[in-house]
Amino acid sequence: MLNDPIADMLTRIRNANRISRKNVSMPASRLKVGIAEVLMQEGFIEKYKVVEGSPTSTLEIALKYGPDGEQVVRSIDRVSKPGCRRYMGAKEIRPVLNGLGIYVVSTPKGVISDRAAREQNVGGEILCKVC
Repeated sequence: MLNDPIADMLTRIRNANRISRKNVSMPASRLKVGIAEVLMQEGFIEKYKVVEGSPTSTLEIALKYGPDGEQVVRSIDRVSKPGCRRYMGAKEIRPVLNGLGIYVVSTPKGVISDRAAREQNVGGEILCKVC
């Protein structure tokens, strides 16, 4: 049994990225699909799809690489953990690496990037940092 499914998702992406795999799959949930949507909108992954299954659905993510095979996702780290949640208001969220990276934020308006959170003036739980 997984205690932290978001950390498991990030670890699967990190491991697949290190060995230059094109695709990675994992059990799906609404939160994981929201994170995948943000990563796709911000250009860190190619695409994602949810494959319906009988016991559980599967989330399949196509990773993105540069023209010479360089990694687009250089680092992906969990910020808020089950034992220590991290929350920030809209004014407290600062750009990651001067705008080259993002925070994925869970807000009352859904899972969005830090840029969208600042635009919509909404804060929430900082799920992960992607550079």
